[in-house]
Amino acid sequence: MSNDVFAKLNAQQHEAVYYMEGPCLVLAGAGSGKTRVITQKIAHLIGSGQYEARHIAALTFTNKAAAEMQERISRLLSEPADASQLTISTFHSLGVKILRQEAKELNLKDRFSILDSDDCFSLVQDLAVTTDKQVIRRVQGIISLWKNGMVDPEAALKNAVDDEQAQAARLYRNYVATLSAYQAVDFDDLIRLPVELFRTNDKVREKWQRKLRYLLVDEYQDTNTCQYELVKLLVSGIGKKPMFTAVGDDDQAIYAWRGATIENLKTLQQDFSDLKVIRLEQNYRSSMRILQAANSVIGNNPKLFEKKLWSDHGLGEPVVTAAMSDEEQEAEQIVMLLSAHRFERRARFADYAILYRGNYQARIFETALRRENIPYTVSGGQSFFARAEIRDIISYLRLVANLDDDPAFIRAVTTPRRGVGQSTLEALGAFAGQWQCSLFEAVYKGGLEAKLSPRQLRPLREFCDFINSIEERASRPGTSAKGENAAELLDELMREIAYEAYLYDNFDERTAKNKWQNVLEFTNWLKEKSKGGKLGDGPEKNLLELTQMVALMTMLEGRDEEPDAVHLSTLHAAKGLEFPHVFLVGVEEGILPHLGDADMPADQLATRIQEERRLMYVGITRAQRTLHVSWCKKRKRGREVVQCEPSRFIGEMKLNEGVAVQKESETLTPKARLANLKALLQKTKVA
Repeated sequence: MSNDVFAKLNAQQHEAVYYMEGPCLVLAGAGSGKTRVITQKIAHLIGSGQYEARHIAALTFTNKAAAEMQERISRLLSEPADASQLTISTFHSLGVKILRQEAKELNLKDRFSILDSDDCFSLVQDLAVTTDKQVIRRVQGIISLWKNGMVDPEAALKNAVDDEQAQAARLYRNYVATLSAYQAVDFDDLIRLPVELFRTNDKVREKWQRKLRYLLVDEYQDTNTCQYELVKLLVSGIGKKPMFTAVGDDDQAIYAWRGATIENLKTLQQDFSDLKVIRLEQNYRSSMRILQAANSVIGNNPKLFEKKLWSDHGLGEPVVTAAMSDEEQEAEQIVMLLSAHRFERRARFADYAILYRGNYQARIFETALRRENIPYTVSGGQSFFARAEIRDIISYLRLVANLDDDPAFIRAVTTPRRGVGQSTLEALGAFAGQWQCSLFEAVYKGGLEAKLSPRQLRPLREFCDFINSIEERASRPGTSAKGENAAELLDELMREIAYEAYLYDNFDERTAKNKWQNVLEFTNWLKEKSKGGKLGDGPEKNLLELTQMVALMTMLEGRDEEPDAVHLSTLHAAKGLEFPHVFLVGVEEGILPHLGDADMPADQLATRIQEERRLMYVGITRAQRTLHVSWCKKRKRGREVVQCEPSRFIGEMKLNEGVAVQKESETLTPKARLANLKALLQKTKVA
């Protein structure tokens, strides 16, 4: 690798890349080039000859971050083969890799199933014997936090402080037993089970320690107890010097609600006494006025590590704060300001972001943007393919395409209900585990009669016979005979499973109608694709080909090139992103900070406000050149109109100098300003 690449590092980045004496913590402030440090450190580890690529692992939290890291490293390495031998993945992907290779050690079959959130929701719903979605989601969340905190069901039951927690702990115990019987794992198990395995099996742990000799961890502040334990077990061996680099920022720790703990930064110093701490404080993203506002806000939090961002991008434009009369005026004026600003600067729509605390705040901005014909994208919204009713239909298609798809089998056989209950599935799962086969295959194996009564066995075999018949006909060419056409076969599938009746039996009429409309839209789209698209000029597809197409589309969702559109996003979803121009909206007490329970104990309230302050800091530091912060004087809450106060964080920004405070009267001018600019442009064209 060229020395020119290293020459571009600042002194602190250079130290972080070259430090090889032991464990290292790189405190990387927002926009300080942390990905550059990680990728160039990997290149140095290989280039120095100290480590082979196959012995290096870099862990992060999203597939997007892992893909970006892989791409950047590939460009740095002189040998392309080295990049392919690296382990660059999310924590959960590494967990899957470990479980696949060590399934036997955990009494799992080789082709164990991974249940997603919706599959687990259905499981908890059955165990809790309730249809109350809030209760089910709450129990799901509690179980997830217990798993991430390495709390087993017995400990959870023993430490329960009230009846609600005790009930959740009993459900947790049944939930774990059911997953085991299904030969399945959930998302949290992908890390929890490797940790348990490494704790109890020295031989397996040492094998993985030899395999992964240098570890790099991105976004370290977002790790939970279980993830940190996995890191420790991988790097700490008898007589082995722990070799790793953790990169993170305590000021951007915003995921406590999903189990992440900022305490892991403090614990790291305690567990590794020779930890080298390096601070990256030079920001390559924002102007100094934006950074001054960010530093002022975060300075109100207690500090684990002192750190102050600075930039050589110059002072920059003043940060603007604006009071709006209500949320409708806020949306209208922000959209007008954005439109005028873009027109004046000859900027792209993609240069702008509107950031808010909660998803519910997006709707009114979407309406205002649509009214002005401004393209936009929304982060964190539910995709069409992620809707429960669409996933239900896809589970049938997945099973037809692959009879060994256990999660698809479980979802399809229980939606709609057809006399196959929890105890039946548990017995079938245990039987499949003994034979190391799929649930579908187990239905036809001899000996199952001894495990299930005829009443339990009959609906299982009827269901599998039906799927077999569809599968046999689906794989035939679409034009060979009547009934084999994909569109007709799909209609037959929908009739047989009686999904419309199931919706109206299980949901109120309005919800059922909406869900059925979504299903019709999906099936009509599939039928269109089976004929070769709207124009019929593409190749015809049979049902199996359609299923493969849907699977690919759901995996590739969100991976298209960025469109030229305004980015609407929650603050949580915007972490890691940056935009030339940012509108931070709804910055009011009760929204940001979002305080939750009014009766919260004082210590919990203080912790909550500290996390919300970090969220404000994340929002401010997304901006590169301009930042506009707005709040409303009144806002609708249900049928009431409530008076609002500006967030305490606005005052904490200390915008005494270089601030532009926009008065309400001024917020009425952008439309006229835009009209004047357009008229001027028109005059220029005529001239």
